[in-house]
Amino acid sequence: MKENVRPLPSYLIQRYQGWKATTYAENRSWYRRLADEGQRPRAMIISCCDSRVHVTSLFGADSGEFFSHRNIANLVPPFNPDGDHHGTSAAIEYAVKALKVAHMIVLGHSQCGGVKGCHAMCTGHAPELEEKTSFVGTWLNLLRPGFERVKDVPETEQIEALEKETVVISLENLMTFPFVQSALEAGEMTLHGLWHDIGAGNLSQYNPQTGAFEQI
Repeated sequence: MKENVRPLPSYLIQRYQGWKATTYAENRSWYRRLADEGQRPRAMIISCCDSRVHVTSLFGADSGEFFSHRNIANLVPPFNPDGDHHGTSAAIEYAVKALKVAHMIVLGHSQCGGVKGCHAMCTGHAPELEEKTSFVGTWLNLLRPGFERVKDVPETEQIEALEKETVVISLENLMTFPFVQSALEAGEMTLHGLWHDIGAGNLSQYNPQTGAFEQI
């Protein structure tokens, strides 16, 4: 392993040094306060790993505002305490039980590679994702029920519809977590579903009453 771990690329070192000399230097007391007092984020945001999804920029957030979790296609699995490793479920548990966030937000987005992969897998065009050794394919199976709901939508609209299904399915699965249900019933937390159109810069929120995403 030693020969495979190398120093950080120089451009990242330079960016870090620039941040330390400007943003950090100008807000040193705030960062020290965050370190000393711990985090108290008001919201958890579950978003995609996609490098184009920049949550802090989208909401103009500072350090300490959001408890963030990212995964392929911003999916939440159903509650399954089987003793295995569950990174997303662990993050949700910590956010609700330890941090007691007031808002739980699932953020989907346009042109999602994970969604395109799921669509290809479900239509028989990505057999490699159906291999048991594919971590991505196994994960994207969480979205397969969403494909079943949109498979009769016109083909040109299926991908966007499936992108929005990542949000709906994740919200549905969040409701299977007992501690999420308890927080909601006690009025201690609210759920929110969003879809971000990267190219247009638009943000839409899910309306459970109509089943539609309405532009903000």
